Amino acid sequence: MATACRKLLQSRQVETLLLFLCLSVGGAATIRYSVAEEMESGSFVANVAKDLGLEVGKLAVRGARLVSEGNKLHFRLHRKTGDLFVKEKLDRESLCGKADPCVLHFEVVLVEPLQSFRVEVRVFDINDNAPVFLNKEPLLRIPESTPLGSRFPLQSAQDLDVGLNGLQNYTLSANAYFHLHTRFRSNGPKYAELVLDKSLDREEQPEVNMTITAVDGGSPPKSGTAHIRVEVLDVNDHVPQFSRLVYRAQVPENSANGSLVATVTATDLDEGSNKEITYSLAQNPEVILQTFQIHSETGEVRLRGPLDFEAIETYDIDIQATDGGGLSAHSKVLVEVVDVNDNPPEVTVSSVSSPLPEDSPLQTVVALFSIRDRDIRVGGKITCFVKEDFPFAVKPTFRNSYSLVTDRGLDREAVSGYNITLVAIDTGPPTLSSETVIEVLISDINDNPPVFQEDSYILTVRENNSPAVFIGKVLAEDLDLGENAKVTYSLLPPKSGDLSVFAYISINSDNGKLYALRTMDYEAIQHFQFVVKATDGGFLSLSSQVTVRVVVLDDNDNRPMILYPLQNGTLPCNDLVPRSAEAGYLVTKVVAVDGDSGQNSWLSYHLFKATDLGLFSVQQQNGEIRTLRQVSERDPMMQKLVILVQDHGQPALSTTASLNILLVDGFSEPYLQFRDTFKHPTTVNPSTKYLVISLAVLSFLFLLSVTVIFIIHICQKIKHREKFTIQEHFYDDCNFSNNLVQGGASGPVLQPCPYEMCSATGTSNSEFRFLKRFMPNFPFPHGNGEAKTEASSRLPPDSDRNRPRGSEGHAQVSDDYM
Repeated sequence: MATACRKLLQSRQVETLLLFLCLSVGGAATIRYSVAEEMESGSFVANVAKDLGLEVGKLAVRGARLVSEGNKLHFRLHRKTGDLFVKEKLDRESLCGKADPCVLHFEVVLVEPLQSFRVEVRVFDINDNAPVFLNKEPLLRIPESTPLGSRFPLQSAQDLDVGLNGLQNYTLSANAYFHLHTRFRSNGPKYAELVLDKSLDREEQPEVNMTITAVDGGSPPKSGTAHIRVEVLDVNDHVPQFSRLVYRAQVPENSANGSLVATVTATDLDEGSNKEITYSLAQNPEVILQTFQIHSETGEVRLRGPLDFEAIETYDIDIQATDGGGLSAHSKVLVEVVDVNDNPPEVTVSSVSSPLPEDSPLQTVVALFSIRDRDIRVGGKITCFVKEDFPFAVKPTFRNSYSLVTDRGLDREAVSGYNITLVAIDTGPPTLSSETVIEVLISDINDNPPVFQEDSYILTVRENNSPAVFIGKVLAEDLDLGENAKVTYSLLPPKSGDLSVFAYISINSDNGKLYALRTMDYEAIQHFQFVVKATDGGFLSLSSQVTVRVVVLDDNDNRPMILYPLQNGTLPCNDLVPRSAEAGYLVTKVVAVDGDSGQNSWLSYHLFKATDLGLFSVQQQNGEIRTLRQVSERDPMMQKLVILVQDHGQPALSTTASLNILLVDGFSEPYLQFRDTFKHPTTVNPSTKYLVISLAVLSFLFLLSVTVIFIIHICQKIKHREKFTIQEHFYDDCNFSNNLVQGGASGPVLQPCPYEMCSATGTSNSEFRFLKRFMPNFPFPHGNGEAKTEASSRLPPDSDRNRPRGSEGHAQVSDDYM
């Protein structure tokens, strides 16, 4: 029944305290609550959302959570309602011991954006502990000769409660010899002393029994009792005397076990065994008995356990000196614990924002943390900083709370993550510090465009290639990560808007490989260029461009083409050479061109077949046919030559040209013989007959040559227009040139050499005087880009003197072939 009543009273006391629950928000966003101890798990404390001025549900949206400064969290937060509840039953005595007030610290951390609020909950004491005597039956030996008024300290009762609920008073059961006097310690519970009121008489009463009761101030009060037994000793007329009533000592808290604290001394005027003094730690609390010890003979007080200034600052030790006769005296040793800087600052990280975008602005909050130094008196000011040279800085927020912010720009391509070492250091002495590592990863943004490995690319492809042949690749790299670094390649259309480049080139969008879609013809196009664009896969994509130039390599796929003498399948071309011609006489010139370029277009001329191999020679470089020796009467009139024209390609290609050379005594002789044969048909000279036939053939060839030249001219104009049409599909620097080679040099196409019949003036018989031959005239490019015309001046200086008068060659060049 008594137990039930006590529980009922206790619950009423808790409810009363909850009714007076107080909340105060002070300073820099610090929220303070008060609760009573022994509250059951799940008990309501307060509504945090309301106290923070937030709407219901905001705590859940912002990911609110509780972070305790210690290792254990005693409360829990309902995010949806914002209510704060007790997580488990609170026992003030186990949480704070004798410390008063008992305050629990924790933080409410919000994210998105990152923010924290400091919360303090004060735990009020309730009277849930009764005073307890450690020694339930203390024994006192008091000589019968003890004078009146003598005091005998008793063991203190222990009450774990504090304040009014703690130990308040002692009472003593009724007796005839003693009364009780309550005294206070400088740091510790109250203790009682027995005061002798009536002289003891061992023969009358050898033992006195009493009951002492310790009462606290709770409502209702609680109490504890002990039975005191006083044994009356025989007379020992001298008691030990201490040299001091109070001994004082200062001991650093980091002193080792066994360190000397103080030495007490007492003397006894008796003799024999009554003079021998024994020292002991008389009625002292358990904490003193666990911390100190005394040598029973020497009186040296030494440390038995560790000291902690942050737990207990002073000790009040009772020393008892007892002689051999059982008489004892008491003294005190006041020990002051000297605080030393033996606790490094403690860093508690509340929240970390990781990964962190690399484009985060300056002063972006990365982490929230707090620093605590238990040596607040001697540790001095606490300094916190980042150990490494990282783009982060420590910024104080309020009291001992700090935030880690960015102070420089971040670049993931340079550093993808940081292990940030926070150093907290006090001023000592000695200086102590602690380090805490925070890992922060840097997330990528698309801030780097693709970069090509080369400023421009030059690729080559040989003509007559197979369609879709691989000709090379371009490569661009992006320093970003993931999709931001994925590069896609594409072809850009020319600025003119013409899309014909896509008919020639294709690109693989994934790897940048380039393919020629069509067969290339060097004679139609020698080179062209286009622009490749590389684009990354970022949300706001970045790109770069590079110019690719494709050079078409020539193959020897064109045979030399004979321009003169004309090879049209009819009678071969005839040239006349006077029999008076000397060695080195220029008979004619073979003109050929090759559609290829470079070494493939270099031509050489060779005498392949001849009626008389010793009469004529061919200049290998320019195709000029000259006499090797002077023509004699024995040489046949008809000389047939086959000229081989060959290029320098690998393998070499060649073609042949055939021509006939007539050896005549004079240019008028055939004509005269032809006239005589006409007047006297019965006596026709065979030479005249052949001459007439030759002239007819020459006239036919002349007309045919003019017709063929006109047709070639028209075809070349059409081809010229087609080439310019192809050129317009590419960039302006694509040049398409045709190399026409005469004697190993490049030049325009030349018209064949026709012959014109001329008669001498003033002749009545229309005598053929000479045949005037048209020699082709070729322009040769000079260093300044101009064309120079070469005519018959290329002949040797003495060649004109060896010719008959009137047979001088004329050089004409058709503008259509320039």
